[in-house]
Amino acid sequence: MNSSKRLDSLNEALTKNFITFALGFIINCINGAFVFIYFKSQVFHRDPRYVLYIHLVINDMIMLTVSVALHIFTYTVPLSFAPCGFLLLILVTTNKNSPLNLAGMAVERYIAVCRPLHHVQMCTVQRAYALIALIWGVSLIPALTDIMIVFATRSVDSRPVVCYPSYVYNTAHHKAQREVVQVLMFSFVFLTLIITYLKVLCAARTVSGSYRASARNARNTILLHGVQLFTCMLSFLSPFINIALVTTWPNDRTTILFVTFLFTNVLPRLLSPLIYGVRDKKFNGHIRRLFCCRCCSTGENKVVEPRRRSKQVLR
Repeated sequence: MNSSKRLDSLNEALTKNFITFALGFIINCINGAFVFIYFKSQVFHRDPRYVLYIHLVINDMIMLTVSVALHIFTYTVPLSFAPCGFLLLILVTTNKNSPLNLAGMAVERYIAVCRPLHHVQMCTVQRAYALIALIWGVSLIPALTDIMIVFATRSVDSRPVVCYPSYVYNTAHHKAQREVVQVLMFSFVFLTLIITYLKVLCAARTVSGSYRASARNARNTILLHGVQLFTCMLSFLSPFINIALVTTWPNDRTTILFVTFLFTNVLPRLLSPLIYGVRDKKFNGHIRRLFCCRCCSTGENKVVEPRRRSKQVLR
């Protein structure tokens, strides 16, 4: 997120805000289409796999909306700590939700392939909702801790602040807490993905027929979850990336901050619909039917309208 608005000209600021808003709007529209299809089709509501998937998509939409809003606010509306703290609470929580949700989805795929007889009993929709509640509870604790540290270490007033986590949460306590939470979380998620991937890989080699194809698809899905985890890590590593790049090219500071923001916070939100929505046969089929029906209905309206006009002329 670019916090150096004084170094940008008016045209540069307008261009960056327009690009950020446009990309955020387009990505949210794409993700929103998958959310619409999910809630429109009851078949997805009975599968915990899709419950976890749509939670990841909605979480990405919330995180992207808050990220884009904060980026625009740094150029336009100065925020005091109260609204800034609330937005950062949402941003930090949703940012930590993503890797934990990926771990849950990987475990579900592992059970479906390696424990198929127990999948119906172990992976239920109710347990999926319970897992989502647990994910939010676990992610909310570090976000609330950051705010509590601020109140405990310094006085908070109504003066405007640069609403970005590394600027607001800049004490040694914040740094220590952030490092511990990130190491524990990503170690847990990384080990979960590695173990489930290896288990599914072994299962794919020992089975045959259609079950082997299912195992291969599950293995590829878990591998793509690893790519998503890497993009999640980029958002946490972006301050260090910015420091390294700005040190090398100090004259391009604002451009570097803007580009890293796009590649670590905005564009990765497209991965969820690409990995599941495009690869998954159920979602793919519903998307095609949705657009085909709309295109056909539009075409029929265009055909019916000239017919009505011709009848009126004949009369």
